[in-house]
Amino acid sequence: MRVLGIDLGSREVKIVLMEDKKIINKMKISTMSFYRDYCSYNEKIVVDLNKLGLDKVEVAVSTGYGRNNTDLSKFKLINEVKAHVYGSFYQTDLSDFILLDIGGQDVKVVKVEKGIITDIELNEKCAASCGRYLENMANVLEVSLEEMSMYSENPTELNSTCAVFSESELIGKIAEGVSVESLYAGVNYSLYKRLSPLLSKFKGRKLVITGGVASNVAIKKYLQNDYDEIISVDDPQFNGAIGCCYYGSLK
Repeated sequence: MRVLGIDLGSREVKIVLMEDKKIINKMKISTMSFYRDYCSYNEKIVVDLNKLGLDKVEVAVSTGYGRNNTDLSKFKLINEVKAHVYGSFYQTDLSDFILLDIGGQDVKVVKVEKGIITDIELNEKCAASCGRYLENMANVLEVSLEEMSMYSENPTELNSTCAVFSESELIGKIAEGVSVESLYAGVNYSLYKRLSPLLSKFKGRKLVITGGVASNVAIKKYLQNDYDEIISVDDPQFNGAIGCCYYGSLK
């Protein structure tokens, strides 16, 4: 059985195709391009699978940022938490874990016990604890996200709790002559500090990290102080779309 999963992100749409529970195709498309170039409207938004190069799809499931305001024709809708938990089931084979999903504009923390969601914490109000914050700071520092993520030692203190004001604070630190290495580490550590309150009530031995920030080496290093094991999945950015496929393949 072929199952298609689509995660409608705020900036990118992630698409995964499974056949008999095995991933056979995956792609990322900018959200603007997805709606403009691959969709049409006929009472509901219709995805042109032929343009995407996808055929013989038997089940289609969608989730993500656009889930509540974008009704895709012929797609079953599931919420983001369920999609990411099922994606974690597929990618880790675990049934007991804490899931930390750090997206571009939101953060999800989910406790899973014996394969059942038992607690959830969401942060959808502030960009300062999300991937967008890291992107903005990297742009100010004129460094790639990948390079900045490698620095964790001697972080300079960044106190602003607002992503916008943090840019001004960071520029001030640059003017004071703070080393770029300390600035890189300071940005990473400030994100970790913002995540800590969300994670404080979620104790467990295994923490599964998904989302774009899952590749941040410094964040994972800081989190090692709080959990026995930090688990990075093979496809962190595709986890929601993978979860859609896996959920659809079980129904």
